[in-house]
Amino acid sequence: MANVVLIGATGFVGSAVLNELVERGHKVTAVVRDIDKLPKHASITAVREDVGNVDAIAEIAKGKDAVISAYNPGWMNPDIKVLIEINYPKILQAVKKSGVDRLLIVGGAGTLFVKPGLRVVDSGAIPAEIMDGVRPLGNFYLDTLMNENDIDWVFFSPAGTFDEKGEKTGKFRLGKDDLIVDENGNSHISVQDYAMAMVNELEKPAHHKTRFTIGY
Repeated sequence: MANVVLIGATGFVGSAVLNELVERGHKVTAVVRDIDKLPKHASITAVREDVGNVDAIAEIAKGKDAVISAYNPGWMNPDIKVLIEINYPKILQAVKKSGVDRLLIVGGAGTLFVKPGLRVVDSGAIPAEIMDGVRPLGNFYLDTLMNENDIDWVFFSPAGTFDEKGEKTGKFRLGKDDLIVDENGNSHISVQDYAMAMVNELEKPAHHKTRFTIGY
């Protein structure tokens, strides 16, 4: 059993990761904006805190086995770009300050390559209305995480899309920097399978100071 901090535990991906952690018997300190949205469970400790509060997040994480960040300000938040740019470096700073060695980040697919030299974010495939949430998270990975050597981090990029009516199959492929597509050229994954793979990585670390991705 691991004792982990999960940031953003009530979001679309975060809630799936929370469910997977609890199902597998892990102890979770869930850092959220609204604790009333969290399920009541003996394995979950709910904490309402601002992810931008470095000292508070560091104190919450102190002594834990790992931190998983599923932080997203909300796709409809008009300040999403600025909040990602400000808060993700603060999350990294807080984890380093806490002394926790392992940071697992719910990443984006934008920096994956669709072909040599062409990333998804530059391919024209991403709608303009969500670009403010895609590009800054990608920049955080490229400009900050790739130069981070003090802690053992991973940036777990999903497939191009999450299946709207997906389920946990346990049958998927993992890769590194290239978008994973199926036989029809589609890149997709269920949020349940993504969460399964994230907790697999927590339990049996296979990636270190790098990015990896998933798809069917």
